[in-house]
Amino acid sequence: MKLVFSIVHHDDAQTVTQTLTKSGFTSTRLSTSGGFLMARNITLMIGVDEGKVQTVIDIIRDCCHSRKELISPSEDVNYGYYPTMPVEVVVGGATIFVIDVERFEHV
Repeated sequence: MKLVFSIVHHDDAQTVTQTLTKSGFTSTRLSTSGGFLMARNITLMIGVDEGKVQTVIDIIRDCCHSRKELISPSEDVNYGYYPTMPVEVVVGGATIFVIDVERFEHV
């Protein structure tokens, strides 16, 4: 048994969860934020048999897309960085962690 943690852009979350459900996978969805822009993300936790991990990763990869956004000089990015001109940044995509599960119980 494996636990897949996937951090996805908020805009991609519904597509990912719907596609996972249609493919027979269940997930727990947590609202999170982080990264350079402190953007809203969704962290998904998906428990799967080891042989289905790649299928889950492929679904996430197909549903999550990078996109470019402009941040304006008036936006606070919380790291003491205040650009004087709009800056183009890449957001989205997914970050995936696969963790071994030593024990699983449903009570």
